[in-house]
Amino acid sequence: MNYHLLRAQLEHLASMKAKIVVMVSQVAPYSIKQRRRIPTQHGGSVFSNLLQALEDYLRVLLGLVKEGSELIDKVEFVWVNQEDDLQETAMPNVWYEVLSVLHLMAMLCLLEANFLLLARPSATGLHSLIIQEYRRTSIDILIKAAGYLDCALQHVLPKISPQMRRDLPIDLSEEVLGALCAQALAQGVDLQLWVAIDSPKATLAVKRRLACEMVKYWQQAYENIMKFSFNDGWGAKHQLFARWKLFESKAAAYYYHGMILEEGNTEKSHEMAVAAMQAAHQFFIKSKMENEAFNKMHPFSRNPPLWGSMKYLSVKLSKEISTKFHINQDVSDHERFINNAPALPDFALALKPDEYRLPILDPSWNQENE
Repeated sequence: MNYHLLRAQLEHLASMKAKIVVMVSQVAPYSIKQRRRIPTQHGGSVFSNLLQALEDYLRVLLGLVKEGSELIDKVEFVWVNQEDDLQETAMPNVWYEVLSVLHLMAMLCLLEANFLLLARPSATGLHSLIIQEYRRTSIDILIKAAGYLDCALQHVLPKISPQMRRDLPIDLSEEVLGALCAQALAQGVDLQLWVAIDSPKATLAVKRRLACEMVKYWQQAYENIMKFSFNDGWGAKHQLFARWKLFESKAAAYYYHGMILEEGNTEKSHEMAVAAMQAAHQFFIKSKMENEAFNKMHPFSRNPPLWGSMKYLSVKLSKEISTKFHINQDVSDHERFINNAPALPDFALALKPDEYRLPILDPSWNQENE
């Protein structure tokens, strides 16, 4: 390989990464201040500009692993960790850098979706129709995040040797990447359910299907993240978050399942509907307990008010179990009611990650043959 070209490309990579670090530092303040308008530069939001910068960085970076290259383990890359016990990880492996970039791209998508969903008409002056459009846009963004993570799992992680994969931080492990991918899809389905709840055309069957699919995604996320032992910190909060959301999704699924069973108009279907509603109530109680544990776990977080599908469910569930089903809301034998619940329908998962492919090489690498 042309030495001068290689040196120029390494310097170019360092310059690009330094620019990306600055851009990342500019994103954070806007992502937590919903009253501020999303800043733009050259016609795009800070999120889209940063994602494009990372895509351009990958184009140059992948030149280090092109066919015939011997540079895959010649350059050391350093990243700060979040869930791992080690503060940072340094590895002389280009695929580690690619994996880290894809992880960052996914996190940026999650951050952008969070920014849009936190917008409130009363706080921003936005019309309610725009807020609804933000929900739909957020679904697309969450699917995109899942696409980056799925690419990392399917096409990048396998290129790292088993021995080196053991040295990867927990943040980039197969289990955490899988948990985040399932989580992004679960939150996408949750938004679909929210849209369905607001739509007079959406039937109970549609809402039940979405709630049951959400259970499956959160179950995948929970099983993956629980493969690690965390005492505290972000890893432990991630586990509590997955359990909290899993219980919420089960509360929603059993609620809609119970409502449909009640339409059977038979004694047997009514008994099953009551059992489903009891399970929904118990899972809702358990979700609130996990929510409190999540907020109390260091680093501490505020307890946000219920919103979206769960805000609707909390009102409807309380009303249905006390008036229509005459269930005692103070029952304490949680496990008995959960174990006696009828099985939820098994629906195929409809929401899939976007198909993301690693970009083609930057044209600057072609200078080697000129």
